[in-house]
Amino acid sequence: MRAIWKGAIAFGLVNVPVKVYSATEDHDISLHQVHNADGGRIRYQRRCEVCSEIVDYSDIEKAYEDDGRTVILTKEELKSIPAENSHEIEVVQFVPSDQLDPVMFEKSYYLEPDSKSPKAYMLLRRALEDTERVAVVQFALRDKTRLGALRIRDDVLMLQALLWADEVREAAFPALDTSIRISAQEREMSAALVESMASDFEPEQFTDDYQAQLRQLIEAKLEKGDALDTEETFGAEAEGGNGEVIDLMEALKRSLDKKRGGGAAAQKPSEDGSDEDEPSGPAARGGRGKTAGASKTSTAAKTSTASKSGTASKSGAPSGTGTATKTGTAAKTGAAAKSGTASKTGTAAKSTAKTARKGA
Repeated sequence: MRAIWKGAIAFGLVNVPVKVYSATEDHDISLHQVHNADGGRIRYQRRCEVCSEIVDYSDIEKAYEDDGRTVILTKEELKSIPAENSHEIEVVQFVPSDQLDPVMFEKSYYLEPDSKSPKAYMLLRRALEDTERVAVVQFALRDKTRLGALRIRDDVLMLQALLWADEVREAAFPALDTSIRISAQEREMSAALVESMASDFEPEQFTDDYQAQLRQLIEAKLEKGDALDTEETFGAEAEGGNGEVIDLMEALKRSLDKKRGGGAAAQKPSEDGSDEDEPSGPAARGGRGKTAGASKTSTAAKTSTASKSGTASKSGAPSGTGTATKTGTAAKTGAAAKSGTASKTGTAAKSTAKTARKGA
């Protein structure tokens, strides 16, 4: 076990350093949600309703709403509350154990001595044994001030967290106020039934049948091979820890554009001043006029005339011939494709071809 908290029991003038451990654990099989169509895991996102952005947990604060107004409480402000910083389990009184209503019992914790000499720990335990009483204590744990009962279990001090009085609801059921007559014979028969089922309570005799059957179902599906690769159930991871989830189609598009040279923006001229042969990503998908014809003009652009105008080609300007200037920026075919001016691409491509032939 791992200690979840450290503190000290304040028993009059006696101080008992202790480590706190959870005394119970959940044995339920952990299940998560998936999409029934493809087995993908369901991801819950913390999205702001004002800016619609996905928010990191570190950027989240707590707030309280009161009559149409919201009060935001920062982490620093919450930590500044004196009770939150207290690591003292204060004994306030000793009471008979039968005065504690089981409905008030909440979480249980084991207390281990946290000092080289456990004498103070042993003294408190002996005092509880000799007086047959339970110590009522107050302490703070996990952002909450709590009421507790300090008792003994198997020679170990146990801290039993209790609900506050106003957290226990009152049972008010009108049906119980109805006057009902029960005969002596009915009472005798019910008492006899109780006696026939009377026994000492042994928790080990009882098992959680649902969890056992759920485990059998899981193992049967594993044996039949009815399972998915766990890695395949995860989608794209969040980028940079900022809570933004990558769209799968967008990720595939980026990868494809990168492989093709980054799309139209990546069509940088080569060292000899000529354009790249590979068409841009958007142009390659078609539906943009005669873009294919524009890609064929790359060979024509590599003529001697185009080679002599290396400076103009690198700057994205026309190839430098008078005819090319009059044709309306034939060398800007790539830029036209990028801006979506598909209707001008065919004309620009034809003009570039004619210019190249005249230059040759």
